[in-house]
Amino acid sequence: MSNDTVRQWKELLKKKLASAQKDERTEEEKKEDELRLFTKYYTEWRGGDKTDSSYKNIPRFYYRLPADDEILLQKLREESRAVFLQRKSRELLDNEELQNLWFLLDKNQVLPMAGEEAMINYDSFLKVGETAGEKCKQFFTARVYAKLLHNDPYGRISIMQFFNYVMRKVWLHQTRIGLSLYDVAGQGYLRESDLENYILELIPTLPQLDGLEKSFYSFYVCTAVRKFFFFLDPLRTGKIKIQDILACSFLDDLLELRDEELSKESQESNWFSAPSALRVYGQYLNLDKDHNGMLSKEELSRYGTGTLTSIFLDRIYQECLTYDGEMDYKTYLDFVLALENRKEPAALQYIFKILDMENKGHLNVFTLNYFFRGIQDQMKVHGQEPVSFQDVKDEIFDMVKPKDPYKITLQDLVTSGQGDTVTSILIDLNGFWTYENREVLVANDDSNTDMDDT
Repeated sequence: MSNDTVRQWKELLKKKLASAQKDERTEEEKKEDELRLFTKYYTEWRGGDKTDSSYKNIPRFYYRLPADDEILLQKLREESRAVFLQRKSRELLDNEELQNLWFLLDKNQVLPMAGEEAMINYDSFLKVGETAGEKCKQFFTARVYAKLLHNDPYGRISIMQFFNYVMRKVWLHQTRIGLSLYDVAGQGYLRESDLENYILELIPTLPQLDGLEKSFYSFYVCTAVRKFFFFLDPLRTGKIKIQDILACSFLDDLLELRDEELSKESQESNWFSAPSALRVYGQYLNLDKDHNGMLSKEELSRYGTGTLTSIFLDRIYQECLTYDGEMDYKTYLDFVLALENRKEPAALQYIFKILDMENKGHLNVFTLNYFFRGIQDQMKVHGQEPVSFQDVKDEIFDMVKPKDPYKITLQDLVTSGQGDTVTSILIDLNGFWTYENREVLVANDDSNTDMDDT
């Protein structure tokens, strides 16, 4: 506190004491005056009555994207991002540097070997880190070493596991940079058109797709892109985070097609393979009896074993995007992905939306009865005795064990692990028949296994 301020305080106190005898203010007025004076002098002591400007020290965190008509700013932004991504790409280890890293690791391995695995201890690990070069320093940390340390009695880690870790990290960064080049908005996500461009330009680099006709490329790209968006964009925002693309296994499946010797079994189970894409598109063409490029409800009813209920198909055409009451290829792909992956949460979400007729977020007994009536109708058509809904209802609630004993939510279906079985019982006669005869089918499988063993 300055001398001037102390002097003012003394003079003020003297005046107060002198006028104390003739002070006619009320107690409330005195308190207000004391508070005003205290605030005034406390503010002066803290640095004066200056306006708080601390907000000026907050760094800028929002930068407006250029508008559509700001062509120059858009080009500047694109060029800046391209330069940034090129710089990031140069920071990654190239093939020669990776080979040198492997040579150094192998040279510094510590005996004895763990089976056929070459091992390295922490001291040698740090030694390699000092000589491997600046780009490698990020990998030679105690955290990475501890992450790869398992049950070695000498406290060592596997050289191969460490090298694979480095390779995986480099691949992830390379792929992220590659995907980011297609991120037109520069916001860390890809729109449908961005991902289509990425996959289209990726096709020539995948030997397993060499046999595809160029006329089929657009259908292949559509087929591939739909899997990404069906599972990674559940809210249907029309964009996917690049981070989510890297975190899922879909990109691994797609890039697996670089392997020229990929087995037939692997190709058939890989959604992105040429045989799989041709299978799905071929099914679509076979269903399209009037060859107008779209599917009516009647045409879709022959999908699979042709045992989907009419009630379920009605709801499909009510909820899904159609054109004059007919389904296009993109909508068909969502339908196929849902039915072929009924155990997955995204597929259950798709089917649940169809079943939830009143958009209440749950299925009650009335809803279950409504859809099961379609199964009963099909049983009559096939000359079978319809099963009592009461029995099926009890079995469904027993399987799901919902939090509310009268309602089944999507979360209940996912948590129970029985969502695929429950939905099959309600929408597909073949699925219901499989569930009803599960014990017979298991017994037949066991007897066939016994015969094979003998």
